[in-house]
Amino acid sequence: MGVRPRPSKTYPNCPPGHPSRRPAVPTPASGRHGAGVALGEPLSPVARVRSDMSERDVDDRLEVWCAGEDWCPITSTATILGRKWHPVIIHRLLSEGPQGFNALKDAVDGVSSKVLSDSLDDLEEHGLVAREIVSEKPFRVEYSLTERGRSLESVIVAMRDWGQEHLAAPPGS
Repeated sequence: MGVRPRPSKTYPNCPPGHPSRRPAVPTPASGRHGAGVALGEPLSPVARVRSDMSERDVDDRLEVWCAGEDWCPITSTATILGRKWHPVIIHRLLSEGPQGFNALKDAVDGVSSKVLSDSLDDLEEHGLVAREIVSEKPFRVEYSLTERGRSLESVIVAMRDWGQEHLAAPPGS
């Protein structure tokens, strides 16, 4: 007797791209987001901003895999920022401005060229980082934050502040 596959959990409000069918990586698309506000409740500051968004802003939002759930924006944001080097790259671009690949590699101490390249590609795909070709010979590119990437400044600062308050350096460092 073989092992039966475990049934995948589905949520009634999930779009066809639910993680039971594909990896949970948000991609640019329709911007279906659940507000997570019950009828009659006052709008939170985030929901108020959402209600003031223009149609262009809504079309430019990243797709989520858990639309309609109140925890969805947190999980989807963590999916994008939760990779080891993503917050560090964003922090360096916030603090030091646009940089070439090698300068950014030096600024993000400890990251390999391949991991940095893959991370920059992922951040660019999510609309957080822009890649501009500065010269053809020698070939040189420069990375900078987009408006969406710069909007993460308060999140990155909050992560830094929380870490400084609640984390300790390992013994002997």
